[in-house]
Amino acid sequence: MTWVEAIVLGIVQGLTEFLPVSSSGHLRITSEIFFDRDAGASFTAVTQLGTEAAVLIYFAKDIWRITRTWLVGLRDTSVRSSLDYRMGWYVIVGSIPIGLFGFVFKDQIKTAGRNLWVVATTLIVFAFVLAFAEYWGRQTRTLENFRMKDGVVMGFAQAMALIPGVSRSGGTLTAGLLLNLTREAAARYSFLLAIPAVVMSGVFSLGDVFEPSAPGTSAPSVAQMIVATAIAFGIGYAAIAWLLRYVAHHTLYVFVLYRVAVGTLVLALLMTGTISAT
Repeated sequence: MTWVEAIVLGIVQGLTEFLPVSSSGHLRITSEIFFDRDAGASFTAVTQLGTEAAVLIYFAKDIWRITRTWLVGLRDTSVRSSLDYRMGWYVIVGSIPIGLFGFVFKDQIKTAGRNLWVVATTLIVFAFVLAFAEYWGRQTRTLENFRMKDGVVMGFAQAMALIPGVSRSGGTLTAGLLLNLTREAAARYSFLLAIPAVVMSGVFSLGDVFEPSAPGTSAPSVAQMIVATAIAFGIGYAAIAWLLRYVAHHTLYVFVLYRVAVGTLVLALLMTGTISAT
């Protein structure tokens, strides 16, 4: 991996991780179009540690309050009706699907799931699912109305993002809207729900990221991974603040159009033989 590749992919990761456009799909597409190779699922997982660090810092007060209340609630029944205590359980239970499916399908995620035909198709298909959710969702429920079934549904939606092109934030936002949550409520739970999954995925991928992603290619160095992850952190932090402000006042249709445009472009490049699917 070259320094240009590491820096560009770090920027792409930071820009797309929290938007409903699929960061893993964009890393795969960018790698193929500009560098003629796949940086690999492990590279994606490790750079996501940077963007997830941004979540930990941005929501530090919320995370500390939820964690403390949840721990207290394990022995003190008087706090179990509070949103913070319940949110602790919602995040734990909602994280189970992606952990389970990630373990069962770990080999497919690193191979067949990264085929660009799959990425382009899922970008387009789930764009229309997101559009339907934006149109149909009544957005009458806040986090105060959040229930365990909501956490489970959004947890399964997050697990679908194991397929590049689906989008973790896009899947959870779509599910949240279909559950009639406001965009801001769905986005906030989405950020919290991502923490266990992304951190564990990144940690477990550390050992694989320094292996070449394809024959004849070189793996990223430790310095390149640090720089790419740091870039993803800085840009990701700004993206969190921007997205929360944006969803509070705007629809998600711009992301629908963007997904369809990118997916269509990739399909055109594949059909003309300009890029390779694998």
